[in-house]
Amino acid sequence: MLVRTLDEVTDTESDIKTPNWRSKRIILAKEGAGFSVHETTLYAGTVNDFWYANHVEAVFIVSGEGEIEDKATGKVYPLKPGSLYLLDDHDKHQVRPKTEIKCVCVFNPPVTGREVHDENGVYPLVAEEAS
Repeated sequence: MLVRTLDEVTDTESDIKTPNWRSKRIILAKEGAGFSVHETTLYAGTVNDFWYANHVEAVFIVSGEGEIEDKATGKVYPLKPGSLYLLDDHDKHQVRPKTEIKCVCVFNPPVTGREVHDENGVYPLVAEEAS
């Protein structure tokens, strides 16, 4: 059994900070769970282009409001507490927080924590053995 708090992740190498968002990676590939879990904060007024070409991601909005645009169709969906979106077709998307958004993200395959978005918003597929 693993029990971990956000305080244990905060300000460690598993706490990734950018000008637009912050991602606290709670469960990573090294745990061997088959998925990773992150608490992500998206800052108000930012525009965030993402494309997980190598991962499926589910995102559950805990607090805040904004919108997500499916870049393939142009369809825009509102985001608010209780909303969930699933990027199950490697969807190119843009997230536009109106207020600060806190969400819980689950990735499959799991991320290692070393990934960095490339110029297309893609995480590379990085393999890691469970510890």
